[in-house]
Parts: sequence; structure tokens; C-alpha cells
Amino acid sequence: MLHGKNGTPTNPSISLLTNKLERNGFIVIVPEMPYSKSRFYDKSYEGTMAEIDAAVAELKKRGAKKIFIAGHSLGANVALHYATTASVDGVLALAPGHTPELKGFQARIGDSVDRARKMVKEGKGDERYCFNDVNQGKISAVCLTAKTYLSWFDPEGPAVMPKNAAAIKPGTALLWVIGTKDQMYERGPSYVFDKVPPNTHNKYIVVKSDHMNTPVDAAEEIIQWLKIFFLDHGSP
Repeated sequence: MLHGKNGTPTNPSISLLTNKLERNGFIVIVPEMPYSKSRFYDKSYEGTMAEIDAAVAELKKRGAKKIFIAGHSLGANVALHYATTASVDGVLALAPGHTPELKGFQARIGDSVDRARKMVKEGKGDERYCFNDVNQGKISAVCLTAKTYLSWFDPEGPAVMPKNAAAIKPGTALLWVIGTKDQMYERGPSYVFDKVPPNTHNKYIVVKSDHMNTPVDAAEEIIQWLKIFFLDHGSP
């Protein structure tokens, strides 16, 4: 379970869902990600995949036979990309966020992206600078290297969800959950969901919720989807 941008593993929207999953017999690990409130992008987007590898290894050590990567907001974005690099049984994209390829997003951070590109071109990619970040429309400053910044915010980089959706490994099931009060709701399934490889367990769920509370408000639908998957594929 991957928390969202500036979040922590103990955020209520994550911890409440995690508790419900564990009460239903699922093994859940919630690592602190490089984009947490305290880490401030201390690894590149691609480098983050190694941390998920470690969590997957721990799940298998604890006896998990099937692996799902769930993520909230930016965590959902990262989970989609992970499924392009590793074989997992499914991805749970909960109130997905972080859309660097969209014009509205770039309008808020474009100057920072241009500066980071210039620094890399001048051989200063490993130098730190304070760039703009945007989270649910709100702009803040993050201080990190130009190379690392671009890995997260380049509109042609690895964090582009439509591109990652089309590239996830065949056989990976996708559960996409969006709230009616979420900015992403207006984009509908055509934005990302419709681009994933066909799978009988792919499902697009809409719940009456906002961006922050979607994971817990959709808990029953999430658990039901997982149980149906296991009924069709054997017990965990």
C-alpha cells in the first residue's frame, strides 16, 4: 500500500483501509515512500521502484502468494509504473493523482521543469535547487537535484499515467477507484483506465467521496474485488 504525496503510512485514509484489509486476512505492508512529508523526493521516480521491490520481497517472506500494489494519489501513479517493470497480480489505483503531462499541471510548474532541464543540459543535474511542486492545485517548493525533479515532473517522463497504463504487463488486473468529488473524476475511464491491456478483472469504480477519503470510503468495494479475484485464482 503506497501512501500519497506529502503523506505518511499512518494517514487515516490509508491506515483505516489497511486495518480493514488485515481483518479480512490480507497481508499488508505500508512503506514510507520517497515523496513523504519528511523525505521530500529523496529518490528519483525510477529509484522508488527498488523500495517497492523490497516491500514485495517482505510480503513473499511473510507467505503472500499473490501480490497487489495499491496506491493512493501519487501512490497510485507509482503503482501503475511498477506494474510495467515487475510482474504482479494486480494494481489498485485509489484516487490516482500526479499528472505532469497535462497543460494545467505544467502551467503551475513549467518554469521549474525548464530550469531543471537547463541545469541538466549544463551538467548541473546533480545540483540541488528549490523547484515548484503542485498537489491538488496547490503550489509548494521542494528542494532536490534537477535530475531527481525531472524524474517526477517531466511531462515526457516516467510518471505519465496514460503511457504507463498501456505498458503494464499483460495479465495484471487493474482496479481504478475514483470519487465523485475528485478532480480526476471528470476525466473518466478514457484518460487512463481504458488504455490498460484487457483483463477480465479490470474494474472502474466510482464512489461518493473526495480525493483524500476515497480509499476508506471504497473499502468494501475494494475487499469485494480482491475476494472475487481470489475465488477465480485460488486462495492467497
